[in-house]
Amino acid sequence: MHRLGMMRIALIGPPFIAVPPERYGGTELFIANLACALHARGHDVTVYANGDSRLPCRVKSRYPHADWPVVDSLRSELKNLDHTAWALRDAAASAEVVHLNDVVGIPFTHFIDTPIVMTLHHPHEPALSEQYLRYPDVEYVAIGAWLARRELMPRLQVVHHGIPMAEYTYSARKDDYVAFLGRMAPCKAPHLAIEAARRSGVRLKLAGEVQPLFKDYWEQCVAPHIDGRQIEYVGEVNMDQKNALLARARALLFPIQWEEPFGLVMIEAMACGTPVLALAGGAVEEIVQHGVNGWICRDVADMAAHLVGPLPASASCRDSVARRFSVEQMVDRYLAIYDQLVHTAVRRGIEDRSIHGRRDPGSGSVLHSRDGFEGHRASCGPSA
Repeated sequence: MHRLGMMRIALIGPPFIAVPPERYGGTELFIANLACALHARGHDVTVYANGDSRLPCRVKSRYPHADWPVVDSLRSELKNLDHTAWALRDAAASAEVVHLNDVVGIPFTHFIDTPIVMTLHHPHEPALSEQYLRYPDVEYVAIGAWLARRELMPRLQVVHHGIPMAEYTYSARKDDYVAFLGRMAPCKAPHLAIEAARRSGVRLKLAGEVQPLFKDYWEQCVAPHIDGRQIEYVGEVNMDQKNALLARARALLFPIQWEEPFGLVMIEAMACGTPVLALAGGAVEEIVQHGVNGWICRDVADMAAHLVGPLPASASCRDSVARRFSVEQMVDRYLAIYDQLVHTAVRRGIEDRSIHGRRDPGSGSVLHSRDGFEGHRASCGPSA
């Protein structure tokens, strides 16, 4: 039971993709899952997103429509700055806690007195870490323990993503194919999924977005191998199509080539009863349990060998998500964080935590604009 009962919570996301996303958008899916679950528990939730967003709680928008993929990086950075500054000012007038999901909002926090939570959806990068350290009053949340170990902020907790199990179709019956679901980007490595499928002789269905940033990669490393028989590209998928793809696949291939911040698709596949064959990196070791819900493979050859061997049972995969990555567990953790922040603010008075009536502005005034429009996040483009 939370000490303060119902809370007024503002969740601020970027303005580019609808919440929930129609197809691509891991951060937006996280915001949607969190907002819906908080609303269902009786909290007063406001989500700041674009006007195409559809949620049971209140949605406020400065821009009426989604704008994805990003075409003009400068225009998009300015749009994100404008949206986030407006959202923070509006939220500060009524919310008891404001939850940010993008580094671009952090510099604006020293203009408001409302407690701030910031979920780190990006991988570890020195420039981002420096920005976080400039604002020590923010309550940071890493989505993986691996990331928390790399950061130095004094206020940092770990909350894994969680998903609503009832929204994922479970099937113990599998068709004769394996799946890859993710952006067609080098760090996600669909070319390695193709290699593993070819080595093992299994059918592979590829699904995901081809972003303009990685058009050359797609045309040179992926598209030439798609034959419509063994290797098939099914395009981007919505929630129903995602369920159908994952539920009937023998396995999900996750051959990442970067430090994966979390990897939401892994627990989505497991919730559908589908094991995950992954290469190590980032949060993979926190999610994949050997022989329980998948395998962490040494290399592509090892992945191919597991594809023709015995795989974990479907029921075991789904149970692993229910035990460790349900939306209820995620919401409990965030509510505990919100509750502690709001309780502390009420008990001490917000002025006791500020300088000249404002939040500690940190050691610098440099604004780090939204990371990733030019593909600098570990060469993986605008979002994980």
